[in-house]
Amino acid sequence: MTNQITAADETGPIPQAPPVPQAPHVPDGDLVELPAVDGRAPRVALLVYRDADTDSRVLKSAATLRDAGADVLIVGSARDRSGFPAGHATSPDGLAIYRAPDLDLVRSFSTAARVWRRLRGRDPQTGAVLTQPTRTQPTRIQPTAEDQPAPRHTTDAVVPQSLPGRAKALAADAYMRTYQVGRLSYYWLGAVREARRFAPDVVHANDGNTLAPAMLLKVLDGARIVYDSHELWLRRNVRQDRWFAPAVEALTERVGVAVSDGIITVSPSIVRWLQDTYRLRVAPTLVRNIPLREGAPPDPADGRLRELTGLGRDDRIVSYVGGITTGRGLEETVEALTLLPDHVHLVLLGFGGPEYVEGLVALAEQRGVGDRMHLAGQVPGPQVPQTLADADVAVVFVRPIVLSYLYSLPNKLFESIHAGLPIVAADLPDTAAVVREHGVGEVFDARTPAELAEAIRDVLADPAAFRAASRRAAERLDWRFEAHELTDLYARVLRGARRGR
Repeated sequence: MTNQITAADETGPIPQAPPVPQAPHVPDGDLVELPAVDGRAPRVALLVYRDADTDSRVLKSAATLRDAGADVLIVGSARDRSGFPAGHATSPDGLAIYRAPDLDLVRSFSTAARVWRRLRGRDPQTGAVLTQPTRTQPTRIQPTAEDQPAPRHTTDAVVPQSLPGRAKALAADAYMRTYQVGRLSYYWLGAVREARRFAPDVVHANDGNTLAPAMLLKVLDGARIVYDSHELWLRRNVRQDRWFAPAVEALTERVGVAVSDGIITVSPSIVRWLQDTYRLRVAPTLVRNIPLREGAPPDPADGRLRELTGLGRDDRIVSYVGGITTGRGLEETVEALTLLPDHVHLVLLGFGGPEYVEGLVALAEQRGVGDRMHLAGQVPGPQVPQTLADADVAVVFVRPIVLSYLYSLPNKLFESIHAGLPIVAADLPDTAAVVREHGVGEVFDARTPAELAEAIRDVLADPAAFRAASRRAAERLDWRFEAHELTDLYARVLRGARRGR
């Protein structure tokens, strides 16, 4: 294995923070100039409940609106270990960012924090682990046809069978659920407070968890709302044992959609789902999450995967870019690797939590291809296409374990096309449509790893036509074209033309 990702603190291995993407600059002449409001530039507040500094879609949208003449403020959340403190800041591209303080239980609720630490087997005062558990070998990851979403915010992988142990686990889980609700509410308060100081004309709500503060700003100050659904929010990959939160989220989105002045989303299938579900007379605006293309696709000779992994010219590289995590077909891709010749290697370019990465490494070792799977680390977003350029084929595989994944149009597809690579993609409706429309590769029915291996083998046998098609497609698949859709919608919203219903 090469370049394994590791990091550690008192809680054990933690993920390395992703590189901060640069916001794109779209030339002013290419965009609609947004109409003035009371003789001044329109003000837009973009709400996002995460690290705004690392969300490429938020940064692209903010930069596009700024370049179209708006004053822009991004209101994100200051997360622990992100490296970005709470308060006001400016992005490397000159965008104004406010990071609302995260809920600090140790500071705000010291007694509750001590109870939580004790439940987790930590020192109540310092948070240090009281007893260091024995480290076991990573569990083998078995690919399955009906994979379930990994639970989030869980406290114990296995619920103890004893009554005291079970009570302790349930109490810890209830505490964490309550904390997450408090954390989100705390962000809402901070976001509303700061946004009111900015006095926005439009609030851009990124995903369903920012609709509540956006609606409050509409009621208090008359701001218009643009709802940006980055995924199919009500069908996303979250823990399946929630009972109250889904009802609240469904109500919030239904009301939020009803009062929004504009709606945008990332794939044609989600456009149709939103329109059908909420009976919208006018369809949401499609703004795909395509990166900004920087010049022509790079020369394969300038790629870096072989440099990062020590592979030679005679080796064939199957590349994967993006989050190294569940639901991305990585287990199946490792299985497919066992069916391909020994000179075919899998190279992963991206970020992954150590626990999952270790399990994937273990699977590769168990399958006898440990020396043919390589972790190349991660690079900033604008550098991804050049880094990928010396691969021979890119795998785009999102396992459709939830409807949001089925309807996804992943960023990795466009990054690989920008790199000029042939594509092997799972047969998901929106992804397959792009691959077939532009003729950039093969689509496979992801029922077995053998079908993936066959598609890779077919592309490697004659990649030239697919590579040429990707280079042509890259000219059209560019954020600049999506930016037009965004600014056209904003111009209508700012002129006061409400969507028909």
